[in-house]
This record gives sequence, C-alpha cells and structure tokens, in this order.
Amino acid sequence: MTTPIIDPTEITLKTIKQVLAGPVEINLPKTAWQAIERSRATIENALSADVLAYGINTGFGKLAKTRVNDNQLSALQHNLVRSHAAGVGSPLMPEIVRLVLCLKLSSLAHGYSGVRPQLIERLIAMVANDMLPVIPEKGSVGASGDLAPLAHLALPLIGEGQVYFRGANIPADQALNAINLDPLRLEAKEGLALLNGTQVSTALALHGLLQAERNLANAIVIGAVSVDAALGSYVPFDERIHRVRPHPGQQKVAAIFRGLLDDSEINRSHALCDRVQDPYSLRCQPQVLGACLDQLGSASTVFLREAGAVSDNPLIMPDTGEILSGGNFHAEPVALTADSVALAIAEIGALSERRIAMLIDSSISELPPFLVDDAGLNSGFMVAHVTAASLASENKSLAHPASVDSLPTSANQEDHVSMATFAARRLGDMNRNTESILAIEYLAAVQGIEFRRPLQSTPLIEEAITILRQDVPNWSTDRVFSPDIEKSVRLLAEGKLANLVPSLLVEIGD
Repeated sequence: MTTPIIDPTEITLKTIKQVLAGPVEINLPKTAWQAIERSRATIENALSADVLAYGINTGFGKLAKTRVNDNQLSALQHNLVRSHAAGVGSPLMPEIVRLVLCLKLSSLAHGYSGVRPQLIERLIAMVANDMLPVIPEKGSVGASGDLAPLAHLALPLIGEGQVYFRGANIPADQALNAINLDPLRLEAKEGLALLNGTQVSTALALHGLLQAERNLANAIVIGAVSVDAALGSYVPFDERIHRVRPHPGQQKVAAIFRGLLDDSEINRSHALCDRVQDPYSLRCQPQVLGACLDQLGSASTVFLREAGAVSDNPLIMPDTGEILSGGNFHAEPVALTADSVALAIAEIGALSERRIAMLIDSSISELPPFLVDDAGLNSGFMVAHVTAASLASENKSLAHPASVDSLPTSANQEDHVSMATFAARRLGDMNRNTESILAIEYLAAVQGIEFRRPLQSTPLIEEAITILRQDVPNWSTDRVFSPDIEKSVRLLAEGKLANLVPSLLVEIGD
C-alpha cells in the first residue's frame, strides 16, 4: 500500500485520519522552507546584535531574568530538554505520538519559531522512518504548552530517550544509528521551540474527537435497532417535527434515522397499537444525539484550528526583526472544547444505558424479561446492564470539567494553567466506556429483534444484525457474557456499523 504524503501546513480531518492510521511521509512546500530560513536568520541577527530575548539567551520561567553567556546557548537548550523530560505514567499510543510529531512540524513550518532547517529535516526523517518517541502520558498542565511530554518528544533528536522503531521500544541512539543519523546539536531557541506548544493536548483531543464521532455513528445505528426491538414509533423522526427546531445536528440525525428506519415489517405490525408515546431514550434520540453532533462539529473546528496554529513562545517576526513574548502556548481553547466533547461522550453512553434498561424491562419493551427464554433459570442480560450502568456512571465523574481546575507552577510565574492535556486524555477512557455500553446495547437490541421473528426489520437494520451474528450467536441460555461484549466492542471499533450511516463530521468549509 502506498504511504500517504501529507503537507503539515495544511491540516484537515483527512490528514489527521491518515496520520493516525499508519506511517506517512512529509512534503513541506518551498514557501515553508523559505519562511523557516528567514525566521532563523532573525535569531542569528538578534544574537549578533546582543539582543536579550527570553529563552534564547536567558533562563526559563521564573529564571527568565538570568542572562546566559553566548558560549552556553546550546547547553541551555540541551539542559532544557533533559530537565523538562519529567513525565510519568504509561506511554502514549504510537499513533498519537505520530500525530504529535506532525503537529509540531506544522507549527514550526510556519516560520515563527526560529529553528534551523536542519531541525525540520530531522523531524521529517523521524516521521518518514516512523521513529516515534516514547512519551509518558502524564505531566503536562497545558501551559506553558505541553512541556514535559514535548521534552520526551525532543529527546531522540539529541540521541537520548526511547523510541518505538520497527516494532520495538529501543534507545533512540540505536534507532538513529539504524537510519545513519547522528544526534543533533540543538542551537539557540531550538529546545524551547520544541517544548513550547499545545501539540500533545491537541493530538489527544483530535484522537478523542474521532473516537467520539465513531461512537455517535454507532449509537445512531444501534438506537435504530432498539426502536424496532422495542416496537417504537417512527413518528418522532418525522421531518416536520425537526423542521421547526432548526438545530443542524438534530435535523441531520433525524434524517439518518429516517433512512435507517425505512420499510420495516415490525413497524407495520404495531402501527395501530394504543401506545401513544415512547420513552425519551427512544423518542428524543435526534434531539440528544443531534446536540452531541453539534458539539463535536464545533469541537472539530477548534481542534483543527489549533492543529494548524503556532503555539510557540517567543515568536519570531522576520518582517520586523522583533522577538515577541506572548502566551500562545496556553491551551485554554483545547481544554474548554475537550470538556464539551467529554459531555457529549457521556451523553451518548447515558442514553444507550437507558435503552438497555428499557429493553430488559418486559413491562416496557414487551420482550421476555432480561431478553432470555426461561427467565429465572436464566438471568440473561441482567448483569450486562449493570456493567453498562457502571460505565455510564464512571463517565459522569470523568466528564467533570478539567478546565476549571488550575494550579500555579514555576514559582507562581505560570499562575494559571489550562489542564488541557488531561481534558483531552480522559476522552480516550470515556470513549472506551461508551463503546462498551453501546456494545452491550447492540447485543441486547439484536436479541430483542429476534424475539419479533418471523417479522423483518428494515434492510439496514437487518444488515446490522447480520454483522453481529457473524461473530456472536443468539443468547438462548446463559453463558459467560464478557467474550460476547468483547466481540461486539471489536465490531464497533472496526467501524462496520458506523459505515452504515453518512460521515458525521465535515471538513471546515465543506
């Protein structure tokens, strides 16, 4: 298969998906190389003129007033990288590290960071060889950028730290030797340019966003299966209802439901029943899931904007020769937006858990208790629902806003921080919880449909049933439940169900 070639100065959802999917190659346009060279020349001119500039010939953070001698500028950058590589915890997944590398290249390639072309070339070589630094997941407060994790990203450039390379976790100097490269000597400003930035928070946020999109697509399909399993009405999805409440997400989700719920024998069988209204977990799916879609769409705009931004400090202005100290490293946009994504993920799972509870309750669904024959002898889906409830409740705690928590650091110089890295990182845990809840509902809803046989559901719902039954048999008598949930989770993760509906997130400008 051909390796995708990406331009890191043009970040799109397609680009993000390609980077997360596997190795890529970098094609940096000529204009970017020119901007990088002009920016570096500005640094060299400032040093020649003995200009005092933060992080170039001074200490860092609270030590910014300390002047560093010209003959120690390289040592300053190396010391910065080594001392700030203070992360702890499990390593970030390699695909996320690959995305961090590409986002760092994107920021540096704008030509406002003052790094040499040699540094850019080395980062491109790391991407091309899929030499991915081992980055501990914990240690960043999201201002002044993702310092600790980005220090671990930078270590392999100087031949230190560990990398994922050719299927193994090995010392960086061994990987450099394997591709015939020597460790790089960092020059003035380069260590700081590597460490300052929101790339880790943003990569985690984008990864979480795409997982949430898949969960939402799965939730729509599974929710439609549950509608037929519970003999739900199709009226709540009528276009006229949603026309008068013009939230784009609600209208789009309702339209997808109408496509899924087209031509069902099960629905026709109860068209004249005396049930007036369904429970909210069935009836209000377009409103709830549509609101979640709107949140994800808004988040996509923010995260992509941040992915293509320059979040370094100080910034180099080649046109005027100025070196400007600011705060673009502060990841508040990522933190606040990741908090909103967390709420959406929690709601997707919470609504699914309520539908599971409805399906196993024979007084509401008119299905056998706990979706099994010989209830009493068999417990069926009783404790599978308890698992779903546990996960939904856990997500409620994880959805607590991270951005409202701030602890001063660096002797109160950095006195307000975003907590964006945790805000984005916990999206992974939440998505996995919601995916498991949906996997349980998938099992329950298909089981419910099969109690309606010989009646058929719609063609798309029958396709969803076939996808599951190819791996998981009907639940006729009690058996160990966890393997079935694991198989269902795998099917959802593979995107087989999500592919039954249109793409939910669109590129900016589409």
